[in-house]
Parts: sequence; structure tokens; C-alpha cells
Amino acid sequence: MAPQREEVLDAAMHRAVAASEAVRGTTSPNPPVGCVVLDAAGIVAGVGVTEPPGGPHAEIVALREAGDRARGGTAVVTLEPCAHHGRTPPCVDALLAAGIAEVHHAVADLHPAGAGGAARLRVAGVTVEEGLLADLVCRGPLRAWLHAVRAGRPHVTWKFAATLDGRAAAPDGTSRWISSERSRAEVHSLRAAVDAVLAGTGTVLADDPQLTARRPDGAPTQRQPLRVVVGNRPLPSGARVLDDAAETIVCPGHDPTAVLAALHHRGIVDVLLEGGPTVAGAFVAAGLVDRVLAYLAPSLLGAGPAALAAAGVATLTDRFELRVEEVGMSGPDIRISAVPAAREG
Repeated sequence: MAPQREEVLDAAMHRAVAASEAVRGTTSPNPPVGCVVLDAAGIVAGVGVTEPPGGPHAEIVALREAGDRARGGTAVVTLEPCAHHGRTPPCVDALLAAGIAEVHHAVADLHPAGAGGAARLRVAGVTVEEGLLADLVCRGPLRAWLHAVRAGRPHVTWKFAATLDGRAAAPDGTSRWISSERSRAEVHSLRAAVDAVLAGTGTVLADDPQLTARRPDGAPTQRQPLRVVVGNRPLPSGARVLDDAAETIVCPGHDPTAVLAALHHRGIVDVLLEGGPTVAGAFVAAGLVDRVLAYLAPSLLGAGPAALAAAGVATLTDRFELRVEEVGMSGPDIRISAVPAAREG
């Protein structure tokens, strides 16, 4: 592949990823896919993303925007085009009808119903290449969906805020605000992009969180995640998590496997676990935390509850090993993203 052509394709995939990130959370249980159609000269002719369930897929949207310029052109897609007829017709058929000559996708469709698109395109004479910026896509908007297809359960990100000495609250129980305003704004953006936010009854009783997604001005975002509360302690009728700002379900008990099975049945793909330490410890002990997102504030408490309670670790050799995939700053806080060392995504 000529260097100039490779640069064009890379730029198109970056654009497709950015476009799909903007709709993350709105497409579940379908994947948030991005597609860029280049005309025969390699110039962007159309950009599309998957619409909410029942709406067209990313390829269809991009092809509509491209129109006749798609003929002889190239489709750059974050996920292998689907070959099955579900709520919408196969994307493969639309690509062939539009006269697309090449398709470059990042990752194969792991879902049994949707797989096979690349093979059908090749049989029809279309040049198909897989793997373009696959790592970027797998760590980006498709991370949760790919995991859910592989594991048969939602992807779980455990988010916590703590001081540099690992304290999630002061000895008197106060915890607002350990992290900075910038970090809290990032978390609200993350809430708006996931399918569900999960917390334990202990956190609800101690902090009375609303668990909604809000803009910097305090206004609620248009889309709200499902609020999930787990535990056995009853909640007061006036708890903010029970208001009408978003849907809430209460799951008695602390069995993470049962909770995730129930959420999977509802079509939930991406879960943000926000606390507290008891619930987080249960998920870690069960091996059901797929990503850890830590916000570490530049402060020390010296005492107070830790961010994580008992997690099934009795000795150092049993520790839950992580591999850091990203370290950055969120205002004055350190933001660390890490995944289990034995697996990715």
C-alpha cells in the first residue's frame, strides 16, 4: 500500500472512530459503528454512524450522504459490515448496490448473526482488508460491545475517586469532593455514554447520589443511563436515585453474576460501576471488573475507608493484576485507566 494511500485510510478511520464515539450509548444493544466513504479519488464523500435500534447502520448513512460519489470508492468502517437481515437490511447489500470497490474495516463482527459480510463482499469482487487501526477501535467505542459479544455479559468499568493514599472518604465518612471539578465533569460525560450506572445501597444511603448525567451547567443531559442499585438494605422513598430523572432498578443481594445476567437480558452492554467499596470488592472478587478507571487526587487523609473493600485476596500472590493502558491528567487529578493483565478490553 502506497504511503499516501495508507495515510488517507488512517485519517478516514480516525474520523470514523470519532464519529462513533459521539453516539456511544445510544445504539445498544447494537454496536456504535462509524463509517467513512471515500470517492474514487480518495476524498471524503460521506460520514455515517449507527442510529438508535431500528434506524440505519453507519454504512447506510454514509452511503446516502455520498450518493453517486460512492461508486468506485472505498468504505472505511470500524466493524465488519453485517450480512444478515435484522431490523434493517444487510449493509453488504447496500455497499454492493452503491458500487463500492474497497472496504477496509478494523475488526471482524464477532456476533454469529452479523458475521460473514467480508466473505460476501470478496465473492462479489470487492477488495476487503481487515485490521486497519484495530487497536484504536477495540479500545474505543467498540470496547464494551466486543466484550459483551465475547463474554455474554455487559462490560464493567469500575470508576473510583481516592486520595493518593487510597482513601475514598475521610474518617467521619465525608467524601465530597475528593476529586476535582474537571474529574467530576468527565464522569458525567462517561455516564451519558454508558448504558447503566451501578451503585450499592450503602453508597445511596451514605451519599444520596442521583446517579444521573449532567452538563457543566448542571442541566441534565438528553440521554440518561439506567440507574442500578444493588444490596439488601431498604432505600428511603425520598432517595434521589428513585426520582423520575431516569429509570432505576433495584437488585436485592450482592451477586455480581446475577446482576450482570439480568442487565444482559435487558440489552445492557456497558456498565459503569461507581461504588461503593463493598460492591466493588464483590465484582473484583468475582473477576467481573473489565476496566478500572481511577481518579487520584493530590491529597492525603491518612485514615478513612479505602476505595476497595474485601476482594477475595488473602495473600500477595492472589492480588488482582492490572495492566495500565493510559495515564493522564484531569485538572489536578491523575487519571489512570487499567485492564486485567490476563485479558484486554
